Amino acid sequence: MEFNKSNILITGGAGFIGSNVAFFLQDNFPNSNIHIFDCFRSGETFPNGNLKSFGHYKNLIGFRGNIICGNLNSRNDLALLDKYKFDLIFHFAAISDTRVYDQEIVLSTNVNSFEYFLSKAKKDNAKLIYASSAATYGSLESPQKVGSENPENPYGYSKYVMDQMANKFSSKNKDIAVIGLRYFNVYGPKEFYKKTTSSMIIQLAHQILNNHEPRLFENSEHIFRDFVYIEDVVQANIKASLSNKSGVYNIGSGIPRSFKDIVDILQKLLETNLNIEYFKNPYDGYQFHTCADIEATSLELGYKPEYSLEEGIRKYLPEIKRLHNESSD
Repeated sequence: MEFNKSNILITGGAGFIGSNVAFFLQDNFPNSNIHIFDCFRSGETFPNGNLKSFGHYKNLIGFRGNIICGNLNSRNDLALLDKYKFDLIFHFAAISDTRVYDQEIVLSTNVNSFEYFLSKAKKDNAKLIYASSAATYGSLESPQKVGSENPENPYGYSKYVMDQMANKFSSKNKDIAVIGLRYFNVYGPKEFYKKTTSSMIIQLAHQILNNHEPRLFENSEHIFRDFVYIEDVVQANIKASLSNKSGVYNIGSGIPRSFKDIVDILQKLLETNLNIEYFKNPYDGYQFHTCADIEATSLELGYKPEYSLEEGIRKYLPEIKRLHNESSD
């Protein structure tokens, strides 16, 4: 893949992962032509109170490429992309809230629109890298491995269906690489505007910076997640775009850590010693242990996570402090 002078589309490019990929490409391949497609934030919320869209213009301050404001559910908006011929498509746009239980809106948004991007990849002969999710595994035992899935919410199921669609497409179009990346718990700069769906890292850090007791679910020392720093996720996307082999791959650190670990790391770095407030977990269908099996990702994509949880939080902390008193609206 020659990034410079290539036409690159990033859907959801005003969001967390999309904006990080956009700036990496802009900084390292200044002659690339980057186009961002995002519906941006409207302020609308789902019944659970969470935002319908996480895209925020502040994530793109300094971006010099092309902005296309559009919604995945609008055929007219998607048609705006038809005047371009892309070499590479990063498809991050989606309803990604695992607590949205309206099956129709999640599946129509995530699944129906994916058909367009598969068709667009075929028409343009473009490589397609898309966001899958660890939510496809549900509460299966760790380590989670591609080929054994059990989604337990509409979002996880939508990504499971997208993976099946990609597999069927690839079996018929072997000359076009379509690669799905199953992200585990991603954290890092530019997630702030996700508000309550941002990572535990920034939420707990801001509680501590407010001198409030950090709040954790009861038995959080026994709740483990595979936390992966955003720079490792960007690395995975770049390495996927260099591959010509279609497939679905886990993107994580491969090392599960507890929620209690996060508090301990933050308190050490922030030099605090606050008590922890424990409260009852209100969620059904909750994942108590995730760990990405990244053997295939390492072998086939050359992916190697570089950040431990301690290293990622340490690098992230200046940004967390900068955003501490800023509004996420």
